Amino acid sequence: MDGKDGKIAVVVGTVTDDKRVFEVPELKVCALRFTEAARARIVKAGGECLTFDKLAMRSPLGKGTVLLRGPVKSREAERHFGKAPGVPNSTTAPYVRSKGRKFEKARGR
Repeated sequence: MDGKDGKIAVVVGTVTDDKRVFEVPELKVCALRFTEAARARIVKAGGECLTFDKLAMRSPLGKGTVLLRGPVKSREAERHFGKAPGVPNSTTAPYVRSKGRKFEKARGR
């Protein structure tokens, strides 16, 4: 993790192995679960695999941890937020029943 040296990476989920990553750096990772291959690669690189109860004992306030999460704006509902559909320079998608010939297509739309 660039700029996060010495911090514990926290993942609310399962850490799985990725064969595309050739060199695993020395990491301290906290997660709900680890696959056997992922745990073996992290420990072999000199890292540490923690569970949330061990993390709570080590750092009760969460200091020195980094929460890793996925893209926040990737929900389908995010497409409909913003300027109203049909307004100039709007990229917002309208709420329509279907995307066929008869739905939201008439009158220059």
